[in-house]
Amino acid sequence: MTSRPRWSAREGLAYGLLGLPLAFVALPLYVLLPHHYARAFGMPLATLGTVLLAARLLDALTDPWLGRLSDRLFARSTRAVLAVGGLSALVLALGLTGLFFPPVRSPDALTAWALACLLVTYAAYSQLGIAHQAWGARLGGDELQRSRIVAWREGAALVGVVLASVLPSLWGLPAMLGVFAATLVLGWLAWARAPRPAAVPRAAGAVASGASLWRPWARPAFRRLLAVFMLNGIASAVPATLVLFFVQDRLQVPPVQEPLFLGAYFLCAALSIPLWLRAVARWGLAATWLIGMGLAVAVFAWTAGLGVGDGAAFLGVCALSGIALGTDLALPGALLAGVIERQGDSGQHEGAYLGWWHFAAKLNLALAAGLALPLLDGLGYQPGTRSPEGLQALGWAYAVLPCGLKLLAAAALYGLILRRPVPTDRPLSQGAP
Repeated sequence: MTSRPRWSAREGLAYGLLGLPLAFVALPLYVLLPHHYARAFGMPLATLGTVLLAARLLDALTDPWLGRLSDRLFARSTRAVLAVGGLSALVLALGLTGLFFPPVRSPDALTAWALACLLVTYAAYSQLGIAHQAWGARLGGDELQRSRIVAWREGAALVGVVLASVLPSLWGLPAMLGVFAATLVLGWLAWARAPRPAAVPRAAGAVASGASLWRPWARPAFRRLLAVFMLNGIASAVPATLVLFFVQDRLQVPPVQEPLFLGAYFLCAALSIPLWLRAVARWGLAATWLIGMGLAVAVFAWTAGLGVGDGAAFLGVCALSGIALGTDLALPGALLAGVIERQGDSGQHEGAYLGWWHFAAKLNLALAAGLALPLLDGLGYQPGTRSPEGLQALGWAYAVLPCGLKLLAAAALYGLILRRPVPTDRPLSQGAP
């Protein structure tokens, strides 16, 4: 696939803006919701973990089929992609509202309501996210151009995460949901005006065969990259699930300071992306991602020793960890787009690849919530505890376990660099705009 000229800011924003509401909704779904149901409704951690595990596993199983649906829609027209995306956006807004404002309160009814709303909301979120990412992957380009495409989307996503992290504390949940709905409408309208992927003849882009669903698994390069992505994703999902428990019970900082930690984390990630793109131009995608993993471990390991009164130190850790997060956001998707192109599947099977990619991401989150929360419950930790044993268990689960998983991901990525099937198409000096 030939490289197009470097995007203008207008083109980048038109495509990337939808990443803002998609990330905006991700933080309430994956970070705020567990804490909200435990604190506001008194749902036991074991029950909460089971509900989240079941919903996320069922949701993950649908992602490959949603990826196949995306390929079918692209085979029809980009207009069909946008139309189905608009319907998914409406369902997503309604589902998230129902989750945070359930009409039931009894334990059994609340559990059933939460599970049903999660499944509907996850499905709409996944369909919209897969289609949007497949759109970007179909635009093609060299390593640096693919990184820029992803960076526009993820940069807007980080703005969305920052908004979602501060609005609930400042203005409450209703304001958060109102802002989300407004940005979702704006994001879809901008997407409709974004640069469009080149049309693929229907014969070349046919996706009717059921084999297309499993096509990515026949590619060793995809399997190896997915293994790295999963290990790294679990390492990130565990602290994302536990961060509010850690801040409130281990650090015991005032609630008014909580948005500072998430805000610093995601703001530094957004600011770091241009710097990481410079590193990509110099060292390539895989090597730059490896550097980011090393920085994440070196910084985050210090949280294991933090306790009451260490809010300022934790703020510094959040800022430096956010810088490392920039690589996790901007680079894996660009690596995946390169794999798709080198396998000869560009313009035909991006949805299949991204469906399995989303499946892996959801599985990471399911394992983090479904295993970490019940494990902490079994070790004696309960929200609000001041027990030294419970707080120690929280510290190990929040800090040490993710660092170990991140090191395993780094080792697997280093193996990819040695194999050389994934990192580069050609020297960036030859293809960078």
